[in-house]
Amino acid sequence: MKHHLLGATALAAATALVLAGCAGGDSGGGDGGSPIVVGSVNTKSGPATFPEASLAAAAVFDAFNEAGGLDGRKIEYKSLDDKGDPASASAAAREIVGSDEAVAMVGSASLIECEINAQYYEQEQILSIPGIGVDTGCFSTPNIAPANVGPFNDMTLTLYYGSEVLGLDDICVLLEIAGSTRPTYQAAIDRWTEVTGKEPIYVDDTVPYGASDYTPYIVKAKDAGCKAVAVNPVEPDAIGQVKAAAAQGWDDVTWLYLTSVYSENFAKAVSDVGAGVYVPAEFYPFTDAESDVNKEWRELMEANDIPLTSFSQGGFLAAKYFIEVLEGMDGDITRESVTKALHDMKPIENPMVGTPWVFGTADAHHDNTAGWPIKLLSGTNAWESNGDDWIVIPE
Repeated sequence: MKHHLLGATALAAATALVLAGCAGGDSGGGDGGSPIVVGSVNTKSGPATFPEASLAAAAVFDAFNEAGGLDGRKIEYKSLDDKGDPASASAAAREIVGSDEAVAMVGSASLIECEINAQYYEQEQILSIPGIGVDTGCFSTPNIAPANVGPFNDMTLTLYYGSEVLGLDDICVLLEIAGSTRPTYQAAIDRWTEVTGKEPIYVDDTVPYGASDYTPYIVKAKDAGCKAVAVNPVEPDAIGQVKAAAAQGWDDVTWLYLTSVYSENFAKAVSDVGAGVYVPAEFYPFTDAESDVNKEWRELMEANDIPLTSFSQGGFLAAKYFIEVLEGMDGDITRESVTKALHDMKPIENPMVGTPWVFGTADAHHDNTAGWPIKLLSGTNAWESNGDDWIVIPE
């Protein structure tokens, strides 16, 4: 497999400068001409936040600029907070796309913005590469192609990991629903059923984001006879759920979580995790500090004090993909030319992901279908790999 490096030599050189304390230069102008404006809309505040993706993308662009940019032209990156509010998400996109005249959206991570802004992006003929696609609109429209697997394919992978790799029975599903995602999560569960012939014995789609106490939901799942529970929370919610189960003495439950809980903070925050936590990580496991696969990402994140999470991996890759396409372009860099380049691009392979990424001209973008099996066992407080290859959703 051929692995493309971000801006290849340029970014490697820039990362070295960052580590030497020379990064963080001006992201505008430069001797090569006017800046190339790129933007993102992110949920940085509210009940479920995703700040690392845009921070990681910004670090990549700063490093690229420090290395000289694109023939002297620098990337000016604008990242706005939608607060998880539809009106704010709409206003943020219009500011970046309409007022700032961005050529593309890169590195976004929002609870709602894809669904809110998809039609506007089509209208303005601009393409978006979210670092972390979250809502249904990120995977069902022609102008948005996330760098990550996404919560819906991730749910299918999580259930497949539990039933087919771990051999678990009596699996239940607890869902935290934002916006209109309920049917898409159901489709993800149905896809697992189609592939395996198995069904969850219990589904609860009333689990809230940011609850102060998850005990009632945990008690209902325990009483339903669940031996394993698949859940789609953000990290703080998952911590609350595991602790609620421990408080109820539910020490034989296996947790099947999405990549959103895969962080060093989660591992440190929980100690008694029942029969363990299992996740099909959307990106190559970052807890393997000796691996060269994440070396470039890890060094850039640590140099910029950005948490080592799957969200920062997604933002890093989104910016990486964009720069590789940008460096392959000839002529003027405009919204129209960038859109054409992303439509015409060849798939990019990268060892941090299990399937190649491509924007292309499809009506929808949900082709990332691989996850790396990892686990967190009680009393360990550390993630470890649970396999030697990617798990892929069967056709």
